Amino acid sequence: QVRLVESGGGSVNAGGSLRLSCVASPVIDSCMGWFRQAPGQQRDGVAAIYAGGGRTLYVASVKGRFTISQDNGKNTVYLEMNNLKPEDTGRYYCAAGTLQTCNIWSSSGPDSGTRFSTWGQGTLVTVSS
Repeated sequence: QVRLVESGGGSVNAGGSLRLSCVASPVIDSCMGWFRQAPGQQRDGVAAIYAGGGRTLYVASVKGRFTISQDNGKNTVYLEMNNLKPEDTGRYYCAAGTLQTCNIWSSSGPDSGTRFSTWGQGTLVTVSS
């Protein structure tokens, strides 16, 4: 089973940038996703990537600001976040799933991530206005 470790969270002012990293061991799974959960709210999908071909998926609220990418040599998935807003605040989780997980996201959206089988411990992002 894949093990995931996130890093890169922190506190920034609105308009700032952060890059989150997710190291997978032993290797990246077929579908890798990033989710976030604000205090008292449900977990929401942010972005996903087909690890095999690099096709990416984003929710509307982050399109044009966030970029998900992968480095297979380092078994790492990144989430580059630019022009951050206070509403981006939350704990960000990396998740791993199968190819079908990404296919379902592509057709139906990410839901709360129930189709992802493995999760990291999360990294906290705080954006101040």
